[in-house]
Amino acid sequence: MGTSHRAAKVADRIKVVIAQTLETKVKDPRLGFITVTDVRITGDLQQASIFYTVLGDDESKIQTAKALESARGLLRSEVGKELGMRITPTISFFADGLAESAQNFEDLLSKVREQDKELAALREGAAPAGEADPYKIHKARETDAGE
Repeated sequence: MGTSHRAAKVADRIKVVIAQTLETKVKDPRLGFITVTDVRITGDLQQASIFYTVLGDDESKIQTAKALESARGLLRSEVGKELGMRITPTISFFADGLAESAQNFEDLLSKVREQDKELAALREGAAPAGEADPYKIHKARETDAGE
């Protein structure tokens, strides 16, 4: 079952509200350079999953996760004020694994490129197995049989 149009609009609005609130109202020093990448909301609009990425090392990612958990109440109240819905959705934060997946993919591509270079180097001096024209014998036999 697809996502309803209203749920998609609410998710987009939550994404904007969360990003603005993190930028302007959350003053936690543990909060790193964060980007809200996606928001998914259930069909009944009661639970929102917020996906984010953090620029930096593992320690900054851990500290940002702690800062988000401590600011969850403030963020939820801001979402409630901005959306004006009867029920404000509960908020859960998830670190987006897109950056790590992209890096793994790049690593695999570079490995494949290296193997292609090795294969090209092996092919340079190689000659085909057998005769240059494998049908030469058959052609000669056909001409002999035709005479």
